[in-house]
Amino acid sequence: MDPIVRIGEPAPFFQLSDSKGRIHSFEDLRGWLAVINFWSAECTWCERVDREIIDYLPTWKKFAKVWWIASNDNEAPDFIDKVAGERKLDPILLDAHQQVADTYGAQTTPHFFVVDKNGILVYQGAWDDVTFRQRTATQLYVPGVVEALANNQTLKLTSTTPYGCILVRSFEEKH
Repeated sequence: MDPIVRIGEPAPFFQLSDSKGRIHSFEDLRGWLAVINFWSAECTWCERVDREIIDYLPTWKKFAKVWWIASNDNEAPDFIDKVAGERKLDPILLDAHQQVADTYGAQTTPHFFVVDKNGILVYQGAWDDVTFRQRTATQLYVPGVVEALANNQTLKLTSTTPYGCILVRSFEEKH
């Protein structure tokens, strides 16, 4: 799937609601580093990464916001809420018809996109270099990108291959 947005281009505007009906607009992220995580409640790769992200949130809350986007067609909002509550994740945005996932070209859960304070997409890919064959991370991609941006450093890495569970897409015709 080819994304509509590319590294170095403005990230596309979107609005999604959470399971409580609150609307979250991409405009809410202007002026912040934005970490957008296409996420699944049932994906064990997401569960592992969620435990790691939580450790970064106290430091990142000064300059970055993290949004989890649930795009899997097979996950009900009440299940998503239950898992999000257990993992202390907020907000989880609902992308039931994968419109935002398609725009960004999300392929897996997790699949990360980092947007700088000016709204420019600067990174897409995996959280780290863990794969099926390499179970221990030797590089933390997203934390490195966020730290570099927070310190006004030039990024050395802008794209990696996402790794995790395949994003479950709807078979409905999209309009």
